[in-house]
Amino acid sequence: MATCLGDAMFPDAPRATVRLLRRLGVDVEVPQAQTCCGQPMVNTGYLDEAVPLVRTTVQAFAGYDAVVVPSGSCAGSVRHQGRLVAERAGDDRLADAVADLAPRTYELSEFLVDVLGVTDVGASFPHRVTYHPTCHSLRMLRVGDRPWRLLSAVRGIDLVELPRAEECCGFGGTFAVKNADVSVAMGSDKARHVRETGAEVLVAGDASCLMHVGGLLSRQRAGVRTLHLAEVLAATADDPAGVA
Repeated sequence: MATCLGDAMFPDAPRATVRLLRRLGVDVEVPQAQTCCGQPMVNTGYLDEAVPLVRTTVQAFAGYDAVVVPSGSCAGSVRHQGRLVAERAGDDRLADAVADLAPRTYELSEFLVDVLGVTDVGASFPHRVTYHPTCHSLRMLRVGDRPWRLLSAVRGIDLVELPRAEECCGFGGTFAVKNADVSVAMGSDKARHVRETGAEVLVAGDASCLMHVGGLLSRQRAGVRTLHLAEVLAATADDPAGVA
């Protein structure tokens, strides 16, 4: 699942996901019928409007052994919010399809560690890196230390802990629009903690968080790049991720 932000604004993340999975021997397809999973509507209270999107999602990913999502936010939506949409609509067939899809849907680090059983994916990334655990991956999916374990096995990486890492970055989808001042204050705290690490690169598993914190770091001329977890894990000595 490429995700909306991946498709529209951060295509390197889903591309890296495909490269990584294929390198690990996975037969990967990217269904062209996929659209938004419906999370923005659900988060804003428009559950009825989300019904067509949930229906499209379950149809697009029917029949696959696993659906891998480079986003804790979108994986969490498929696993938990789709059921709420189907139940509200009173659509039993949709509810059954959602129930079938949910356990086959994995955030990227979950799939690598729990399904493929790997933590060393053969990556090489000789840079100083800090990692932000995003809210949905941390609290909704409970991915725990899986991303950290994957990053720790990357060759050449200098992985440093982010102070107060588990605090929200302040994006929160429409929260950033409806509560802009609070959102910016939270993001500024996160950006300050990132700068304190001396990291060259901030890594996270959600493009939305990287967009928010990365924007603040850019405005502050902090000199810190943002990369999706998939981009670092896909990087090798022969095919490095771009870091200026």
